[in-house]
Amino acid sequence: MKIPKPIENLIEHFEKLPGIGPKTAQRLTFYLLHNPQTELENFADTLTRIKTDTKMCAICKNIDIVDPCEICSSASRNNSVIAVVETPLDALALERARYNGLYHILHGVINPLQSIGPDEIYINDLIKRLAGKNEIKEIILALNPTMEGETTSFYIAKLVEKEISNKVNEKIKITRIGRGLPTGASLEYADETTLGRAMEGRTPI
Repeated sequence: MKIPKPIENLIEHFEKLPGIGPKTAQRLTFYLLHNPQTELENFADTLTRIKTDTKMCAICKNIDIVDPCEICSSASRNNSVIAVVETPLDALALERARYNGLYHILHGVINPLQSIGPDEIYINDLIKRLAGKNEIKEIILALNPTMEGETTSFYIAKLVEKEISNKVNEKIKITRIGRGLPTGASLEYADETTLGRAMEGRTPI
């Protein structure tokens, strides 16, 4: 049986999403076919507005409806600590672990195999941020414990030591989250207890 072109097009779009294989894409598509037209229109409208109704924070690069974001604007956060994470989902994971400092979201990691270098993610914005705010006393490298995450952490640590620690803020401390996370794991899927212990067990680099 030949799949109608509109259905095939939607299946192909679903397959482009992370973690979605061909069978899951087909199930999602045929599930939507059974929904009322009004629900499909609401879904389409929500999907269309996801970028137009959100903004990237100019300070930490998080996604919010305001700029600066709610976290950067909060007077109750610990402004002396910045956790460097890979994605906004990782920041949400740390929030569940009751982390109360600030964030800097890279939106990726260094990955030469995918032609992603330091200039393709927000490392330089972190360095500028540190140079402009001497109240920062600690940088927590909370990147996923993968080869790419380790490479990015090492690069950032060396860059901070060279460009910031020796010139602008000699008291700044660079730490990494503790090894409560197994190698190859993702912050997004870590439970609150494990992630909380990893934050408490962070070590100097």
